[in-house]
Amino acid sequence: MSQLLSMQNITKKFGDVTALNNISISLETGEILSLCGENGSGKSTLMKVLCGIYPHGDYDGEIYFSGERLIAKNIKDTEDKGISIIHQELTLVKNMSVLENMFLGNEITKAGIADDNEMYLRCKTILQQVQLNIDPNTKVGELGLGQQQLVEIAKALNKQVRLLVLDEPTASLTEKETAILLNLVKDLKAHNIACIYISHKLNEVKAISDRICVIRDGEHIGTHPAAGMSEDDIITMMVGREITSLYPHEEHHIGEEILRVENLTAWHPINTHIKRVNNASFRLHKGEILGVAGLVGSGRTEMAQCIFGSYMGKYQGQIFINNHAAIIRNCSEAIAHKLVMVPEDRKKHGIIPIMGVGKNITLSSLRQFCFGRTVINEALEETVINQSIEQLKVKTSSPELAIGRLSGGNQQKAILAKSLLLKPKILILDEPTRGIDVGAKYEIYKLINQLAQEGMAVIVISSELPEVLGISDRVLVMHQGEIKADLINHNLTQEQVMEAALKE
Repeated sequence: MSQLLSMQNITKKFGDVTALNNISISLETGEILSLCGENGSGKSTLMKVLCGIYPHGDYDGEIYFSGERLIAKNIKDTEDKGISIIHQELTLVKNMSVLENMFLGNEITKAGIADDNEMYLRCKTILQQVQLNIDPNTKVGELGLGQQQLVEIAKALNKQVRLLVLDEPTASLTEKETAILLNLVKDLKAHNIACIYISHKLNEVKAISDRICVIRDGEHIGTHPAAGMSEDDIITMMVGREITSLYPHEEHHIGEEILRVENLTAWHPINTHIKRVNNASFRLHKGEILGVAGLVGSGRTEMAQCIFGSYMGKYQGQIFINNHAAIIRNCSEAIAHKLVMVPEDRKKHGIIPIMGVGKNITLSSLRQFCFGRTVINEALEETVINQSIEQLKVKTSSPELAIGRLSGGNQQKAILAKSLLLKPKILILDEPTRGIDVGAKYEIYKLINQLAQEGMAVIVISSELPEVLGISDRVLVMHQGEIKADLINHNLTQEQVMEAALKE
């Protein structure tokens, strides 16, 4: 293999803050290099330098691609060279077709007129290459997330990509979709297309990489062959210390019943013939961590939304809190019962991106800081904000910084801080560590354990079975809207959970 990419002594500053400090990495033709590091370590900044989002002259250092010095003024310059980046937040236009997205700004023309037949045939061919058997005229909004991810890769292939950058490509994908994507990346490698793969899922990193590069606090910690590194080695390099167990377990007393759900049934918001939750019943106790496992589409989130009063469709059933029937028709009524939920999609339902970190934290509990009904005690609010930021270890340069500029892990910690200000006795966490790094995960797991020790009842919904098994006292297993099993987590295995989910 020959060298395809060399980034030499890259330094990038934002004002007085050094985001990248003298980083050098290289990549061979057809090589898969995984880039690992905690949120805020500099991975995305380095890739934005590579892809021209931060133009030449906006950073120090040199980039060479295919033996030539790369001087890019914008992302189109790097795409013309064969470098494409696919961000975690996809950039497809949902109300346009797959074909229109693929050729947007890159149309095939004859005598100045778009050649629709040629574009259709080429689109069909590339879709087959990425194992996507759909009509090119299908609207992107009608596709699942996994299919949309493959459309993004198809777009890159259409631009004659030689280096593909994938930033957290499987964060929202099912296991089946993830397997398809990883096999596709390996197939691209066989065709001499190189890949820089960014992921917090270390099992994927180990499975797919030729080499692994670790960045911490804007510094290049090291690059080593993947075959010689364990997941523990990668974690130690990422966080700068050894984490002996990713799932810290501390003894906590499980008390009396605090929540009982009986015969909960929820129907699809549009197609009311479909049940998303089917006659679900379970109990939750004070100081207990209850995990909810199941395949995507099993009804886990819908069940939680019904309990919290945020489900958009019709549902029925009974909810008892402290053995008293509770009528919860909306989120406000749930919060009044000291029941709080952290949503699955933090960017859509958990934060206001342009608002400051501090204001996001206090948004749901402003009444605590009011004189009378309308005047906010800003000094008290500021004190509580600073205490919350310190308690949850939210990394931000200022409470006034727009929360949308924080890493995913720090956004999640700020959302948790907001939830805890409501002083819940029951806390529902839906995918609490999705898309965040190992260090931030560890801190969130420690917080969950601490809350349980203090007597709070916690429900954790997660697509990651090791996470469910690592932190839960008991596990509910859901499949096709039904609770298939209620298992005490005493040396429970992933195989036992999956067997329970799929049994008739």
